Amino acid sequence: MKLTGRQEAFLGEFLDLYSQAQKPLHYTRVAEVLGVGKITAYDMLRLLEKRGLVRSEYVLRGKGQGGGRSTVVFVPTSQAHALIAELGGEDWDQVEWETVKAQILDALRRRTDYQNLLDEILARLPGRTTPLIYAAEMVTAVILNLLLIEEKASTSALVERLKALGLPGEVGLNALSGLALGLSLVARANRRLTDKLVDAVRGYQQSLVRLRGEGRRHLSSFVQEAMRAVTTPNE
Repeated sequence: MKLTGRQEAFLGEFLDLYSQAQKPLHYTRVAEVLGVGKITAYDMLRLLEKRGLVRSEYVLRGKGQGGGRSTVVFVPTSQAHALIAELGGEDWDQVEWETVKAQILDALRRRTDYQNLLDEILARLPGRTTPLIYAAEMVTAVILNLLLIEEKASTSALVERLKALGLPGEVGLNALSGLALGLSLVARANRRLTDKLVDAVRGYQQSLVRLRGEGRRHLSSFVQEAMRAVTTPNE
């Protein structure tokens, strides 16, 4: 079954949200957590339902929620879980991951030329085929962008900005692509950088779809380490 990158990303995020909630989800809740409009969430769920990936159910609202009127909720089907597993699952190598992670964190701790490091990451992202590594380097690119944009701001401001986004938790990982798009539009960003960031966002969304349990935990842990690397004073 062929889905667009956006549909794959939405389905993966919906599955994760359902896994956390362990109950049918109303589209307004999906929209709130995933950071999209209510109409967008509803239309996407209905589209996935037509593909056999989501099933809708009608339930009666509780007391004080509409006098017995029914409302629609959604649950993923077994086909949805099978499709996401088929799209990639946990396809990553532990040794490769530890090597790349160590290189990135070392560069961040040394506080070298952030612009040069950002250029290097954006240049090699198109060649990255491992979802976990792609996502980690994209997270690093966003952190570096914030550092370059707010050069005169305190490092605590960076931490607060990332915490407001929800990082390093699950919601933050899903919302980070929106922050990246916003960063690509700031006045300081040139056309070349903007194009690379937009392309990287597409890849990041697809990478998150392919990352399940352990991979996402590794990514969340990496975000914490990266934040500490750039905010801990050098000795």
